[in-house]
Amino acid sequence: MRKIITLLVFLLITGALITACGGGGDEASEQAAVPAGDAAEGAKLYGQTCLACHGEGGVGVEGLGKDMTTSTFIAGLSDAELLAFVKTGRPIGDELNTTGIDMPPKGGNPAITDEQIAHIIAYMRSIQK
Repeated sequence: MRKIITLLVFLLITGALITACGGGGDEASEQAAVPAGDAAEGAKLYGQTCLACHGEGGVGVEGLGKDMTTSTFIAGLSDAELLAFVKTGRPIGDELNTTGIDMPPKGGNPAITDEQIAHIIAYMRSIQK
């Protein structure tokens, strides 16, 4: 009986530790939370939100937005990471900001939804070279 109680206590403590550490979820399941985007819809939304700084076709605008067509930064991020980045933006003080211009959260459109950003991400992926 003592072994059973010891085993139960062990399992309870192990379960509590796993839960406290994030439930043991993996990165793939977190990435799956980003809805699949539609590149055609993303192109329309890009034109409304991103075009002024990142240019027609995502080639960038000197002194404003980087070229997205050849961006290793974009290529190196998962959709979930890219969603988080777009939602956060990149302030001037960020050491990785090389333009000296703020990238505002959500491209300056606070009303844009995660689903709409997912469409923009699909468009961004479609223009990558």
